[in-house]
Amino acid sequence: MYAIQLHEFGPAENLVFEEVPDPEPGPGQVRIKVEAAGVHLVDTVLRAGTLNDSPIPRPELPTIPGREVAGTIDAVGPETDTSWIGKRVVVHLGMVPGGYAELAVAKVDSLHEIPPHLDAASAVATIGTGRTAIGILEDAALTPDDVVLITAAAGGLGSLFIQSARNIGATVVALAGGPEKVAQTRALGAPLAFDYNQPDWPTQVRTELGDHQVTVILDGVGGPNARLAYDLLAPGGRLLLFGWSSGTPLEIPAETLTTRNQTVSSPIGAKVLPRLRSLESKALTETTSGRWHPLTTPYPLAKAADAHQALETRQTTGKVVLIP
Repeated sequence: MYAIQLHEFGPAENLVFEEVPDPEPGPGQVRIKVEAAGVHLVDTVLRAGTLNDSPIPRPELPTIPGREVAGTIDAVGPETDTSWIGKRVVVHLGMVPGGYAELAVAKVDSLHEIPPHLDAASAVATIGTGRTAIGILEDAALTPDDVVLITAAAGGLGSLFIQSARNIGATVVALAGGPEKVAQTRALGAPLAFDYNQPDWPTQVRTELGDHQVTVILDGVGGPNARLAYDLLAPGGRLLLFGWSSGTPLEIPAETLTTRNQTVSSPIGAKVLPRLRSLESKALTETTSGRWHPLTTPYPLAKAADAHQALETRQTTGKVVLIP
């Protein structure tokens, strides 16, 4: 088979498309003919070799990156039910890489069967990013009365947040980088969408909201724009933090939160680990039912280096996927 291999930590160019031996499933495993593989921001950090203080182990080299795949099972391991052969599935591989390939091996008890109408790219966008989105949304407990500000609203998580908030009936305020991404967030159901590259975007938000105020912020970006977003949060509001892709986390003094009667939470990590499979199932239900329509940016498998570079420079929308 052909796969992407990383022989040395470093820049995106270190991802090499090459022929490698076909993997063989062991006991309790299946082999999947991959139709789509997910690319996660953490993949870029693992590739660079700079991921510190993370539960995800530093991979041994050479390695085939990637932890999310969808496709059709073409082989099963010993003592594994042969009825799985031919079924379309999606799976998060967990701590074990191997997704950027034409074939991938997974544990049978981690599989989710997917219906014929669900395309592989959408399934991949749902299995990892979707389960994270569900965990954050459950913590947020949105209501129709909420005004929800979403940073990086055109990203994989942000695009799902928009649709969930819209489905609930909440007012959505979307932040995205550039006119094209702003237009995409509007198409998803966020009529109040703003370009965070424009220095006056906070003023625009206040003007459009009028007498209303932001009651919830969903932020995985951090940095200066997250701080500007926080300044829009009403007294009694909820701030949910789940990352800092800008490189700088949003830090708010406890006395400020107390004075404004605001709450802050981090709804990922250890908080959701015991519920990952349940969250995956809930996320897949959102997509298969049509309540979610995941945004995806596809790249050929051979162009994984381009996909990493585009993701790192914020040139993508939705979930980045590789197509063998």
